[in-house]
This record gives sequence, structure tokens and C-alpha cells, in this order.
Amino acid sequence: MKKELPISPKLSNADLLPDKEQKWGWYSIFAFWMSDVHSVGGYVFAASLFALGLNGIQVFISLLAGISIVLVFANLMGKPGQKAGVPFPVVARMSFGVFGANIPAVIRGLIAVVWYGIQTFLASSSFIILLLYFFPSMESLADSSFVGLSYLGWVGFIAMWILQGIVFMFGMDMIRKVIDWSGPAIYIAMFALCVYMIDAAGWDNISFNLSSKNLDGWDAGIQMFVAAALVAGYFAGPTLNFSDFSRYCGSYQKLKLGNILGLPLNFIVFSAFSVIIVSASIPVFGEMITDPVETVKRLDSGLITVLGALTFIFATVGINIVANFVAPAFDFSNVSPQKISFKAGGFIAAFGSVLLTPWNLFNNPEMIHYTVDVLAAMIGPLYGIIIVDYYLVKKGKIDIPSLYTESEQGLYWYKKGINMKSVYALAVASIVSIVATFMVHALSNYALFIGGIVAAVVYRYLMAPETAYALQMKLAESEA
Repeated sequence: MKKELPISPKLSNADLLPDKEQKWGWYSIFAFWMSDVHSVGGYVFAASLFALGLNGIQVFISLLAGISIVLVFANLMGKPGQKAGVPFPVVARMSFGVFGANIPAVIRGLIAVVWYGIQTFLASSSFIILLLYFFPSMESLADSSFVGLSYLGWVGFIAMWILQGIVFMFGMDMIRKVIDWSGPAIYIAMFALCVYMIDAAGWDNISFNLSSKNLDGWDAGIQMFVAAALVAGYFAGPTLNFSDFSRYCGSYQKLKLGNILGLPLNFIVFSAFSVIIVSASIPVFGEMITDPVETVKRLDSGLITVLGALTFIFATVGINIVANFVAPAFDFSNVSPQKISFKAGGFIAAFGSVLLTPWNLFNNPEMIHYTVDVLAAMIGPLYGIIIVDYYLVKKGKIDIPSLYTESEQGLYWYKKGINMKSVYALAVASIVSIVATFMVHALSNYALFIGGIVAAVVYRYLMAPETAYALQMKLAESEA
């Protein structure tokens, strides 16, 4: 019988230990994806695919293909977290080592910090619409600025920053309650906006072909492939750390049901609403408007304007908490569990997002391109390593005590707590992915997949001596 492994305080706290209750059902997972999909960014993204030269049917086929890829990876990445009840950085300990897992955790955390600030800035635009609607005199605050943002902009940004912080302070139960009701509420508001725009434009004036050019044959096929890859890339971040949420789900079957409803079905319906509203903006306003905040701002109805602004506030806050607050909270807590709690990790990310002055990043596409793309080039390799390790090397088995011990008897200790083979695979695949992103234009849209495949192949090759049979024997001993 294997000796009991001591739990290390350097690897555990109340937030990182396995969740024993796992009381989330399929609806909470469904609501999680609703919060992730229903955003200003998701709205603009769906409409932007027409710029590739695709017609309505081609765009929806591409959306369905891309979101189906996301569904597959959500199921793959969510399973170990659900099985063990642990968050993403703890899952990463299986392949990177108990201390080496800080590498993927910090990579994901830094990406979240950048996007947290940008999404908060975007939400503040909707909040400012509300402020000016009820207090028009506040427009004078837009005349002066500090660090590149007007005083009015600061009021909106700080208000959204505080609102998200309040929700986060109450922990995962409050976050679950917020996403459980916010997703359906946003659907109601989107439906109302859609009906209003159809009535204003007239159904006969709405077209599902928003492209200025029409492609067919091989050219259309290539662009549809690009569109599907863009969809998968858009959801790469939250899907990577999906274990942060799947850990709370009561069963894998409930998890898969929530994923099916929340991804293909939900994403297509929301995209349809978005495309109809964008299409209706042409006859209503005389030009195509892909920014929903701008659409709401131009409406004549005060009630619709207020409801629309509130909708996009909650939509953006929802995705921000789900994708960019929870992830760094667990990731930074994993770096020093006894000093950084889940809440402390989240607020480190929140304060860091202010220091980045996200409005300056957002207004400088080249800077955000280099900042985010270099970090994002490492996401694909993380997928490849973690999936190959769990499903091919470890054969779906998890030794939970080994996730929290510094003992050399632990299965995930490797050498001084780091599996250098995963580090080598990450380094090689990241370089290839970065080259594909910045130097080979034709491959830039596929960097996520290129990095993932290269990392998977390299990692599997390096781990070949550590056979699945040997690991299964150790796991059998630990379960004896």
C-alpha cells in the first residue's frame, strides 16, 4: 500500500483543493457559455465575418463548423477538471509538474489581464450612454482627459470596474447566480432590439448578404475555412481554462449537455440576432453599423436606448468575469497559494488591468496585436500538451494526492516539481506558432492549430520513454 502523501502549503489553499460539492447542473454550464457568447465583441465578431466575402449561408456554415470545434475542445479540456474537481492550473500540474504548472497559469493569467481591462473599457461606453441620457450636463467632462482618457471616460471605467469587483467579492456562488440569469435576460433584450430594428427597417429591406463581394467555389471554401478557424480562436482563452468552471459540475454528462446547448445552439441563435440587427441598420441609419453600442445610441426610443445600454453593460460584465476575472484569480493564486487567495488573485488582475491603460491599448491596434498575439501564440501549445498528456500519456487517470504534494513519490513531481519535457515542447511549438503568426501571413489565422499540433507531437515523442503502462502501474499502487 502506498504511503500517504503530505499536502504541501505551497501547492494548496481552500480555493485550489478539489471541490467536493460539485452542485452545478447542465443549466449553469449552459449559462456560462451564454455569458461568454453574449458580448459586444461576439456581436461585432459575427457580423465581421461577412467582410471575408461570404454570403449569409456560408457564414452560418462557418460559424457552425467553428463552434463545433470549440465544443470538442471544451469537452476535452473540461473533463479532467470535472473528474477531479480542480481548476485549470491544478490540471496543468499533471503535464507540467506541480511547480511547472505556473508557466501555463501565468501565460493564461496575463492574457486575461489584458482583455479584462479592454472589456471593462468597452462596458464603460454603454454606461456613459446611460449617464448622458439621465445627466446630459456631464458631457462637459469629456473635454478634459487624464492619461489618455477623458474624465467622463474615467467615471464610466471606474464604475464598471467597481461593479465587477462587487460581484467577484461574493465568490463563485454569486458569479454562478449572475451568469444564470444574465444570459436569458440578454436574450430578451436582444430579441426586443431585433424586433424594433425589423419594424423600423421593414423585413423586405433586410439582407443576409452584408459583403461587398461574392465568393464561390474554391475561394469561398478557403474563406469559410478561415472563418471557422477565427471562431475557434475567438473562444481559445475561456476554453483553455474551462476546468475553472467544469470543476463545479456534478457529472460529465451534465457538462456535455450544457456545452451542446451553450455552444452550437446558443452561438448560432445569438449570431442570427446580431446579423439581423446589423443588416437592419443599413436601411434605418443609411450605413452599416457593426457596433451595437453605436446602434443603441442612435435609436429614437428612450426606453430602447436605456434597455439596450443596460443589456450591453451586463453582457460585457458577464463575459469579463467569466473569461477574464476567474481565470487569473485561480492562475495567480496557484503561484503562491498561501499568500494569494482566489479573491486576491482576481484583484491583482483587476489592478493590473488599470495600470495597462486599456483605452490606449484599444486605440492602438498594432500594440494590442503584438501584445496579445505573442501570448495567444502559446495557447495552442498548451492545448496540445495538456490534452495529449491526459488522454494519451495518463490514459485519463488522475492521482489527486500527487497534485498537492512536494514528495518525490508524487506522480507529478518529475524533477524538482517541473516536467522539462513539457517546457521544451511549449518552447518549440510557441516559436513555430509565433513565426506562423508574424512571418507567414497565409498561416496567421491557423497559429492556434499549428502550435497545438506541433506541441502535441513533440510532447508525445519526448514522453515516449515514460510509458502509459508504467504510469498505470503507479496509479494502481496509489489506489491500492
